[in-house]
Amino acid sequence: MTRYIINRLLTAIPTLIAISVVLFLVLALAPGDPMGEFASNPSITAEVRENIRRSLGLDQPILIRYFKWAWSFLQGDMGYSFTSIVPVSELISQRLPTTIWIAGSAYILAVIIAFPLGIISAIKRYSLFDQVATTFAFLGFSLPPFFTGLLFIIIFSVNLNWLPFIYNSNLQVTNLSTLWQQIQQSIMPISVLALFQSAVLMRFIRSAILEELNRDYVRTAHAKGLPNFQVINFHILRNALIPVITLMALNIPEIFTGALVTEQVFRVPGIGALLVNSIYRSDTPVVMGITFVYAVLVVFFNLIADILYGFLDPRVQYK
Repeated sequence: MTRYIINRLLTAIPTLIAISVVLFLVLALAPGDPMGEFASNPSITAEVRENIRRSLGLDQPILIRYFKWAWSFLQGDMGYSFTSIVPVSELISQRLPTTIWIAGSAYILAVIIAFPLGIISAIKRYSLFDQVATTFAFLGFSLPPFFTGLLFIIIFSVNLNWLPFIYNSNLQVTNLSTLWQQIQQSIMPISVLALFQSAVLMRFIRSAILEELNRDYVRTAHAKGLPNFQVINFHILRNALIPVITLMALNIPEIFTGALVTEQVFRVPGIGALLVNSIYRSDTPVVMGITFVYAVLVVFFNLIADILYGFLDPRVQYK
C-alpha cells in the first residue's frame, strides 16, 4: 500500500507540472490587459502604468515568470492580485468558508437524496417508484442550474416572497435571528446545486446497481438463503460503489472551488464568483491560483478513490 501511494504521488508530480505549464501559458497568452482598468483613469499616465507593469513582473519573459510563480507556489505564496493588490491566498481564504457552506451542504444533501433513491429505484425496477425517481433525475439533470436558479427566484422570491433572492455577504451570525436569516438566504442556492448533483449521482448509482443485480455471485447469495437486505448491503453495494466512488472523487473538489453559475445567479461571494470576476478583469494570479488548486484537489481525490477501491473490492491488488 505504501509503495503504491508513493508511486502514485511520484506520477502526480509531472502531471501537476504539465497542468501548471499549460494553465500559465494559456493565461499569459490570453487576450486582455491587467492594466486595462487604469487606461480609463486620466490621472494614471502611460509611464505610471508601465512602472506598475514592471513592478508586477509583467515585462519579463513568460518562462521566467512561470519559474518565479512555481517557486513561490512551492513556498505557499500564490502571488498578489493585479487589481486589488491583495495576496491570492488571502482572497481565497476570505471566500472559502462561504463556498464550503453552500457547495458542501448541497453535496451532502445530494448524497443523502441520491443513495436511497438510486438503490430503491434499481431494486424496484420499472415500478411506480422507479418511474417517479427516474423522472425526477431526468428533470434535475436536464435543467441547467442557471435556469433552475432563476425559476426558484421567480417562484419563492418574487411571487411568494418567502426567501431573499440575493445572498447577503455582510450578514454576521450572532444569534438565532441572524442564523435563521443565514439559513433562509442559503436555501435556494443549496437546493439548486443539490437538485442537479443528486440527479446525476442517483442515475449513476441506479445504473451501477442494475449491472450487479444479475451477476452470478448475487444468485449464489440468494441460493444460500441470505436475506435480501444482507445481499444488497454486503455484496451488491460494495461492488456497485466502485464506479460511484470515482464520480464522487471528481465532484468533491467542486466543494472547495465553488459553483460558477449558481454563485453568479444568487450573488454568492464564493470562490466561483471570484474566479469569474478575475477572468473578466484579466487578474491572472487569482485565476491561476484557483484553477491550479482545483487541479491539485482532483489529483489528490483520485488517489483517495484508488485507495478506497482496495477496501471495497478485495480483488484489487496494490502492486
